[in-house]
Amino acid sequence: MSSQIIPVDPFDYVVFGGNGDLAERKLLPALYHRDRDGQIPAESRIIGASRSDLSDESFRQFAAEALTKHVKPEDIHQTSLDRFLSRLHYRTVEAQSDAGWDELRALLDEAGQERIRAFYLAVGPSLFGPIAERISGKGLANEHARLVVEKPVGRDLESAHVLNEMIGQHFREEQIFRIDHYLGKETVQNLMALRFANALYEPIWNSTHIDHVQITVGESVGLEGRAGYYDKAGALRDMVQNHILQLVCLVALEPPSAMDADALRDEKLKVLRALKPIDTSNVESLIVRGQYKAGASSGAAVKSYADDLGSHDSDTETFVAIKAEIGNWRWAGVPFYLRTGKRLSERMSEIVVTFRPIPHNIFQNVAGNIVQNQLVMRLQPNEGVKQWLMIKDPGPGGMRLKHVPLDMTFAESFMTRNPDAYERLLMDVIRGNQTLFMRRDEVEAAWEWIDPILKAWDEKSVRPQGYTAGTWGPSSSVALIERDGRTWHEPD
Repeated sequence: MSSQIIPVDPFDYVVFGGNGDLAERKLLPALYHRDRDGQIPAESRIIGASRSDLSDESFRQFAAEALTKHVKPEDIHQTSLDRFLSRLHYRTVEAQSDAGWDELRALLDEAGQERIRAFYLAVGPSLFGPIAERISGKGLANEHARLVVEKPVGRDLESAHVLNEMIGQHFREEQIFRIDHYLGKETVQNLMALRFANALYEPIWNSTHIDHVQITVGESVGLEGRAGYYDKAGALRDMVQNHILQLVCLVALEPPSAMDADALRDEKLKVLRALKPIDTSNVESLIVRGQYKAGASSGAAVKSYADDLGSHDSDTETFVAIKAEIGNWRWAGVPFYLRTGKRLSERMSEIVVTFRPIPHNIFQNVAGNIVQNQLVMRLQPNEGVKQWLMIKDPGPGGMRLKHVPLDMTFAESFMTRNPDAYERLLMDVIRGNQTLFMRRDEVEAAWEWIDPILKAWDEKSVRPQGYTAGTWGPSSSVALIERDGRTWHEPD
């Protein structure tokens, strides 16, 4: 079985920061794959823009090296590579001055005013406003323009509001695509399909039948060249405010009236506004804050966060575990245990929905333990879904029960390459489909929940607890869930 490729309309994709890390690792490989699969029309162009003085040919060489590094060798076909590289152009542009903008506009105008123009800001948030202003003021934005901004959208509610105001002066809300690549992952999409395209789950998707939900986003790496940004952000801002809260929304939202961008985002917004506050009154009982110490990762010794950073004065958290609750009828009394961190035992992101235990066990003790049913949705690596059930262990000798999964690993089930999240999201921008992108009020509602936590940490001087690199975080994060009689799900 192979997926259906639906072409999009011709476009020009302008990537500001076109020779940066994000373009190298994600954007260029994603666009190459979409082109190789025949989704990009022949006349479409990809235009790199940054302050670096590069020619078209040197940008194409940069792209070729990026694809060699970040695309599997078996996916590199010379004909496809040559075609893709021929689409690439480059213009030197200064984000905070007028230099280069006339040349970029002239290149875009060669295709006329009817072509879709997508402007991807793969740059720091401080440049979002100046670039948006010049795109608009220099006449680059036509009626079909879209603006794509990466996280972080602010570092608190006030700065997020200011940033949204700055870009909102030059682009309408329906033109702005705030990207969160987690929402483009196949498993996240499949969560919607499981809930709303089947009669099985939605009738039991509530506090009557669900015991608790766990969401884990674990990284085995450390700072990886992001020290300057990360030490000012920390795990709460970097991962919880956007990725994890978006996953909470998709697990917890009410059925939207249609698979429509605003209908879906209206329901996500209701979840964010229903989150019970965490502040100075309860922050120490509901949140664990950690920072990794020296340890081992993948069998190799690794430094502490302080040594990686080159400073022992930082109290930035590299780990957060949270017990969150949603104050509405569907989820009353159902805890959502959230955790994320760097230098953890492995790279792994998953959502685990644990159902309530059976009300009465009719089997003798010799049949073995009856384990609660779980729906496990793995986002990375090896995206897929497993429904864990109790069945009889085959063979003679009486009733013996066994806990086994119904397994659907996408790459095996559909016998095709599993597209990267950016591939889907980049094409959704061209389609003008905002379903998987965050609306302004969503972003600000998430900050409204996060800000009191940051303030409580400051007011109560909550410093991060140390944890050994290569483990699953501070021991108090285990206590956070075990005092409720539950345990963190062990990756399988």
